[in-house]
Amino acid sequence: MFTRVLAVFAAAVFSLSAFAAVPEAFEGHEYTRLNNPQPVATGGKVEVLEFFWYRCPHCYQLEPSLETWLKTLPRDAQVRRVPAVFREDWMPGARLYYTLEQMGLTDTLHSKVFDAYHVENINLNDPAVLGGWIAKQGVDRKKFEGIYNSFSTQSKASQGARLATTYGITGVPAFIIDGKFTTSVSMAGSVPRLYEVLDQLIVKARAERGAKKPAK
Repeated sequence: MFTRVLAVFAAAVFSLSAFAAVPEAFEGHEYTRLNNPQPVATGGKVEVLEFFWYRCPHCYQLEPSLETWLKTLPRDAQVRRVPAVFREDWMPGARLYYTLEQMGLTDTLHSKVFDAYHVENINLNDPAVLGGWIAKQGVDRKKFEGIYNSFSTQSKASQGARLATTYGITGVPAFIIDGKFTTSVSMAGSVPRLYEVLDQLIVKARAERGAKKPAK
């Protein structure tokens, strides 16, 4: 009797551990290895590029869970957000993001920009509307507009557009890990699975760098 109970207990433990196991990401389906890896801008850290567009409903829906996942990022990984530009009307959003970045306001206003477009139906592509909205956020409007209209911001937005082309990005949101792997929600199959795949690709990129997992 005791042996049977022990066997049932062992089977239950095995079943739970099997259920908890995360399947290995499937190359060619859940992610792709790029034929032409690109250099990264994060030095010794594994680079995770997120290509997005403020007016993309899928990017908007992903943002809350993405913010949660970012809090679990290992110390040797760094996310860089890149506003994609596939058409001319995507350029204002890219300039807006890079202006916030240069002013150190992405932590406080990035999600609010998403809400402005998708919840409040505010057309931040209109410079006059954008200026009024940014002032309501307690930001110096004149300083913001100076940076927004600057050559350096236009240059950053153009570079982001070229980066999307370099990586062959055709839709957003999309992710590039360490210049060599690409994945997305559609490739992974679901939002929860996307983060499992991203975690595994960070580990894979770290291993290919010959680096060790950082201490917590």
